[in-house]
Amino acid sequence: MTAAPPHRPTDSAPPAPQAPGRRARRRHLRRTGAVLALGTALFAAGALGLAPDRADPPTGGRRAPAASSEDTAQRRIEALRQQIRRTGKNPRAWAELGLEYVQQAKTTADPAYYPKAGKSLRRSLDLQPRDNFTAEVGLGALAAGRHEFRDALRWARRATRTNPANAAARGVLGDAYTQLGRYRESFQAVQKMVDLQPGTPSLARASYTWELRGETDRARALMRRALKAASDPGDTAFARYHLAGLALRSGAPSTALREANAGLRSVPDNPDLLEVRARARTALGRPAAAVDDFEQAIAHVPQPAYVIALGELQQARGHLGKARRQYALYRAQERLLQQAGVRDDAEAVLFEADHGDADRAVGLGRRAVRSRPFLASHDAYAWALHRAGRDREALSHAEQALRLGTRSALYLYHRGMIHHALGDHAAARTDLRAALRTDPHFHPLHAPAARRTLTRIGAEA
Repeated sequence: MTAAPPHRPTDSAPPAPQAPGRRARRRHLRRTGAVLALGTALFAAGALGLAPDRADPPTGGRRAPAASSEDTAQRRIEALRQQIRRTGKNPRAWAELGLEYVQQAKTTADPAYYPKAGKSLRRSLDLQPRDNFTAEVGLGALAAGRHEFRDALRWARRATRTNPANAAARGVLGDAYTQLGRYRESFQAVQKMVDLQPGTPSLARASYTWELRGETDRARALMRRALKAASDPGDTAFARYHLAGLALRSGAPSTALREANAGLRSVPDNPDLLEVRARARTALGRPAAAVDDFEQAIAHVPQPAYVIALGELQQARGHLGKARRQYALYRAQERLLQQAGVRDDAEAVLFEADHGDADRAVGLGRRAVRSRPFLASHDAYAWALHRAGRDREALSHAEQALRLGTRSALYLYHRGMIHHALGDHAAARTDLRAALRTDPHFHPLHAPAARRTLTRIGAEA
């Protein structure tokens, strides 16, 4: 069973505030300092110890938010560099160094690690072109991190041929198949991963395959198994984070808060757990505490998803200046990602549809569906088409997003609003009610918009 990215509901109903002027943006970026120079929610392969990203699958990896963990990672990198200097042509050391760089790109959100990873992994393959499993699976993880999933699939297949009994390659394989919309093959790859190594990374992926199919009880049970299989505080925090996310997406914010707090007792200041606790606190009507959590998470790792979520929360509170600063920060991060060769994903499409230019969102969405025909890409493209007034086209993609039975309040909301724009009030009412039943607090801007639209439909009936 597979685990691909639980996509983050990144959306907002009212039009976004205008971006700040150039001088204000520069002041904000200077205040953010080195932290801002990072900024990407990346996709990486989990059984290698690479952590999950926001709009991407659970991977059972270890986040390293604390400075001491970052120091440990840098010590490992320096040790590998010294080993390479001592031993010269050492393909394994080069491959391990490349994997460390991919991991650092994930845990620090710094896309500058990608070129370093590519150079190291390619050097390893130059030295050992055949049967170089570590470099092959590393290149698969690197391609996935850049959202180049066809390349990730190619490298994952090669790695599984080189080492058929290794679970890590099956994880990369399952992730790539999922993002390419090849769900049956992805489920088979993850089942094989579970068979080979039933630990936290494989069980987390298995959980996600059931969540994709709307089987949230099975998904929760498997994530509980992943928690029991956790071998260290990092894996424990990872499992708690995804249990909190499952609870939130099922409309149980109090449960999500308990899971997040339990995880933070294992790994204090973990940014993923701070972010999911912020969303739980938002749903529970504690916006000031949620803002504090978001700001702490961003101070550790300024993932674009955190930045957007904080901006949308501030917009919902009427703090438009603060929202504009977050949106400007996201724009700066987006430019860094593009410079590092990371392709736009569903998150970028939704952001542009809700806070930018609808026609540009359509272009981004079209490319996303072509390169990454995952459910989230279809949903984002549908929403972009709706924002551009192309609702008949939008509806077919909204249907694609829900075809596996995924219980996503966001997807249901998007389809409901498309139905409403097409004048199908009965279908709109069904979808919007289902969205709010699934998660009454699924988004600080969209959930209220869903309620307003239902009221309007009732008045028009």
